[in-house]
Amino acid sequence: MDLKNLQVGEYILSMKRIVQILGFLLLLNACTAQVIEKDTQAANGEIKNCPQSVPVSLAVPGEQESFYERFDFHIRNIILNADIISFQTSKYDFVFCRGNNSWIVKTGTLSKELKQQNYPEYSQNFQTIKFQNQNYQYRVVREPATPTIPNPNKDKVVFELITPNSKNPQRQTLYTLKALQQKTDTNIGTQIGLSRITAAVIWENRIWWSVAFEQGEGNDGIATIVSYEPQTNKITLIQPPELVSHQITDLAITGDANNPTFWMGTKRSGEGNLYIPGQGLVAYRPNSQNLNSGTLTSYNVNNSPLVGAIPNKLLLEDNTLWVGTGNGVCQIKLQTADNPENWSCWRFAAMAKLPQAGLPVYSELSNQTPALTLSPTNNSETVEVLWWSPVDFQTRKGRYEVRTEKGFTAKLDQGASLEQFQRLLPPGKPPVYWPGFEWHWNGERFVRGFDEVAMNEFGGGPWGIGVTFDPASGKRTANAIRGDLELLEISPKFTSVKYYSGWVDETQLNPYLTVLPHTQPQNLQPNPLEAIAKKIGDREQGTGDREKL
Repeated sequence: MDLKNLQVGEYILSMKRIVQILGFLLLLNACTAQVIEKDTQAANGEIKNCPQSVPVSLAVPGEQESFYERFDFHIRNIILNADIISFQTSKYDFVFCRGNNSWIVKTGTLSKELKQQNYPEYSQNFQTIKFQNQNYQYRVVREPATPTIPNPNKDKVVFELITPNSKNPQRQTLYTLKALQQKTDTNIGTQIGLSRITAAVIWENRIWWSVAFEQGEGNDGIATIVSYEPQTNKITLIQPPELVSHQITDLAITGDANNPTFWMGTKRSGEGNLYIPGQGLVAYRPNSQNLNSGTLTSYNVNNSPLVGAIPNKLLLEDNTLWVGTGNGVCQIKLQTADNPENWSCWRFAAMAKLPQAGLPVYSELSNQTPALTLSPTNNSETVEVLWWSPVDFQTRKGRYEVRTEKGFTAKLDQGASLEQFQRLLPPGKPPVYWPGFEWHWNGERFVRGFDEVAMNEFGGGPWGIGVTFDPASGKRTANAIRGDLELLEISPKFTSVKYYSGWVDETQLNPYLTVLPHTQPQNLQPNPLEAIAKKIGDREQGTGDREKL
């Protein structure tokens, strides 16, 4: 399957760097990790051994941190025993208590080494895995390390493995620039990105690794699984054609040697955007005669109960797969994964107590006159906090976006068109590019998880509904970043939506973190973009209305 090289397209603006590297620091749970510490006792834990619940406030980033690190909830590591499963982000531990299926949030205990991300992940140092009481050292390198002029025949990615009885590494070429250009159908502007190992797994008397790569500014790569069998000293490669230009975030393997299933988290990235949704959670079942062909099933926010768009870590426990995303966690019974009833999911959430005097809510980020006031009916009433955005980059003052029952309307001067990179879209997402492109349809409204907000680091921050940014003054405004959307009207030239969120002064709230059950609407309605996609196609073929959709 040919996939065009992603340059982040409409996600990135060609501007000077204004916002620091951004991430997502959100609320609670998720699962699996690069380092897994596992107690093999039974999964039914004792409630008395669960930690005490103490409110944990949403951290406010320091002056040297990016604005949006408060919402970086991507899972870095997991620690589990008979009583708890602890999902670690850079600042929080989200702890699942097995005894009563409850969640607790704690201040983070992630090690300093695992807090490092981005370029430290591309270290040239060998890593070690122990197999049958012997050490195997491995790494993946780009050659040349810093290419000046791309050479399709010489530029390549190489996997190196030092076995217990050898001092020198075995070397296996994973792919060349020429192969990458052929698979992505690009010859100009594409180069091999730095590669990294994202998982090392022992399964069926073999060692398995997943390999990802740097993307953006022309960098790209080929998603690769590497297998080594010590008995035969043989290295085998698997490169699912559907995952070209997709990064594998983690790997878990089920089945048997004759009929394996490779479960992978996926994502993409680009210039200024470390996290862009890919195919979600995928299950790849290779053809026994040709490992590079087979069936690939995508479970993503558009076609499944998956709670987040980007699975960061996977944890396999017997016949259950835990999937940790930047927006929440799912527990899946693998034998019946296609049945939504066999998914249990929880989403991250930030909540805040409503002030007794009431909370003034503004319909736009920069408005000075409140559109409504949220007044509590009791002392414990709360409001959900969806996002935070700076009003002024120089002063670092901002407002929180909160969920509202009342909707506000906005008419935007951007309409609908066919998405340019259709072959990169996950199954179930209509190929319509519109102002709410980063939202997904949940059967009732368009919704946007924390890990669906592309950071747009070089373009003034995340985009959303009615977002404007003036680089000269550092001023920014927006209607909505994460508020639910109702599509009222759309044409090739404009879009009208109702958004169910508003903005409040940051000094009015003290958000804390929690985990909530992830539920879906009872009466699912068809995605209105499906019909719109057909109308756009007819219009571009000259058979539809040129002005209306």
